[in-house]
Amino acid sequence: MKAFRDLVESSIATGSLVGVDSLLADDVVFRSPVAFKPYPGKAITAAILNGVSRVFEDFHYVSSIEEDNRSALVFEARIGDVSVNGCDFITTNADGLIEEFTVMVRPMSGAKALMEAMAAQFPQIEADAARFMEQQP
Repeated sequence: MKAFRDLVESSIATGSLVGVDSLLADDVVFRSPVAFKPYPGKAITAAILNGVSRVFEDFHYVSSIEEDNRSALVFEARIGDVSVNGCDFITTNADGLIEEFTVMVRPMSGAKALMEAMAAQFPQIEADAARFMEQQP
């Protein structure tokens, strides 16, 4: 999805994906590469994506595949000194908003580093999601 890729590429170095919520459907579902249970909803998905922007270093997309309302955005990044390769699988709804966001990463050392780094971020992610929900009408 070009709008998401443009947002990430223009703002990930800041550690915040300002405006990412405007690309998400209210009923979006986020599937993590390191958690079994999916995370439903705009608030938690936006908070997780912002958390990831604080964890990844030297993040950049290297290619993409687009087909109808589905996109696969292939990326490379680091977490500390661990290299990570991954792919964001995005499905949009009829309004062009992201309704499904699945992330896959490799190698196992990268998945482990991501799991540990995101676990450390999760108190902030939960607080950010709660704050987002409070601001909704």
